[in-house]
Amino acid sequence: MALSAGLRCCQRIFSWIPVVIITSIVLWSYYAYVFELCLFTISHTLEKVAYLLVFHACFVMFSWTYWKSIFTPPFSPSKKFQLSYLDKERYELEERPDVQKQILIEIARKLPVFTRAASGAIRFCDRCQVIKPDRCHHCSVCETCVLKMDHHCPWVNNCVGFSNYKFFLLFLAYSMVYCIFIAATSFQYFLKFWVGELPNGPAKFHVLFLMFVALMFFVSLMFLFGYHCWLVAKNRSTLEAFSAPFFQSGPDKNGFNLGFRSNLLQVFGEERKLWLLPIFTSLGDGHYFPMRSQSESRNPLLANEERWEEDGGSDEEGAAIQRDPSVTIEMDS
Repeated sequence: MALSAGLRCCQRIFSWIPVVIITSIVLWSYYAYVFELCLFTISHTLEKVAYLLVFHACFVMFSWTYWKSIFTPPFSPSKKFQLSYLDKERYELEERPDVQKQILIEIARKLPVFTRAASGAIRFCDRCQVIKPDRCHHCSVCETCVLKMDHHCPWVNNCVGFSNYKFFLLFLAYSMVYCIFIAATSFQYFLKFWVGELPNGPAKFHVLFLMFVALMFFVSLMFLFGYHCWLVAKNRSTLEAFSAPFFQSGPDKNGFNLGFRSNLLQVFGEERKLWLLPIFTSLGDGHYFPMRSQSESRNPLLANEERWEEDGGSDEEGAAIQRDPSVTIEMDS
């Protein structure tokens, strides 16, 4: 037990190494740009002031979005999806598999669950003891079920999901802006140092290396940001892009695709003035998501969205689900 706790502690410590690396590079880039380039290399005062103002605006937005991506905890399913103490005790004491399945079916009757496991069974996490909401997955790193989980990102040491997906997208966008601004404004001084028009000194190394690092990160981020823009346009998560969600009728990779505009609103919300700020504006509560085909609402096992909303959503009593003894429960982590 002590050894296991020690290994988990070491894992938590080592998981911060990518964040420390990124933070160190960013802090160095701040020093290299502000001091070595702007203060020690650029001689024109107006140019120097303009560069510093825009740079700090980019730096603040980058730092803000990175901070929010790291420290926004992933949302987990509400208590309505968790087994109560009595249900859990009743389930664990029961030795007959069929009765165990029936217990879980009774619990699922009040939940708006439309997606299934690949086998067609209702998705259940035996680690968290929850019936998984649509698009929810268990993260083995965070050791919890995450609503609308996209992926676990080591560079932010956090799960990217419903609670912080917008912040992660803005982090990628402002990272690109940060890199391209540095590359564009330092390019002429990069050339001057390269051909020897400016004297050799500490600034030469910083400016030359700054240019290479900015371009390298920009190219990497461009592909990653482009991929996530495609995911937003299709209303898919990274996990759903690799494995299409299963509905009662089978797998459907476009099951949550509502059209480009509606898909965009799902992530960024309806307040356009807040789209570029790392403030949570995503629609919904992460437990229910509108579907392309509302035929899922007529599932003989599962209740419809309207009844769920009338009863108060995920924090109130859920909608009743009609009973279907042919449905099985699959336990997966």
